[in-house]
Amino acid sequence: MNAVESDLVVLVADRNMEYAMNGVLVRPESLAIRRLRFEVFAHPEHDPGCFLNSPGFLRPMIPVYRHCLVVFDYHGCGREQKLAVDEIEEKVRCRLANSGWGDRAGVVVIEPELESWVWSDSPHVDRCLGWEGRDPSLRTWLRENNYWTEDTLKPADPKAAVQAALQEMGKPRSSSIYHQLAQCVSLDRCTDPAFHRLKCLLQRWFPAQEKCK
Repeated sequence: MNAVESDLVVLVADRNMEYAMNGVLVRPESLAIRRLRFEVFAHPEHDPGCFLNSPGFLRPMIPVYRHCLVVFDYHGCGREQKLAVDEIEEKVRCRLANSGWGDRAGVVVIEPELESWVWSDSPHVDRCLGWEGRDPSLRTWLRENNYWTEDTLKPADPKAAVQAALQEMGKPRSSSIYHQLAQCVSLDRCTDPAFHRLKCLLQRWFPAQEKCK
């Protein structure tokens, strides 16, 4: 095997997730990890491609990266009616391990989808979605329009809530919005379980005190 050149390769389901991961991974202090050398790729077959074909996509990269990470949505992956999130994660991780990654592979499945990570209580969410200084506030408007109930931490359909907010403001949906959110929203405020699993995995692989090799 050739010498490993980079720390991490990430395979995601689409451009929105690609931009989000690029924004998150350049914030090592917020993740409590060391600085990384990484690359992010979007699978051309989106969530089903990540579930079914990530080992083949990532196999040529085994000599180049210390670790691989696959991130995709639960809804739309093609197995959400048959398997739980943890079962899907384990199936893909085992396939990656058997393809040559061994214990250097990780999988994070977001339930139901990436937009779950958007809805923290950070004021930057309003700004990035075009609602800064608007009355009513974004969360009030979403509740008034039945996208968000009072007793829940995030909308029942996170993607629909993002799309409705952008449409109301006449703001086009763009991958750059996800990059902006990932760069400025406090990562400690995101309470989504999948994001917590992502942080724990990165902290185990790349502890903050470890020097970049």
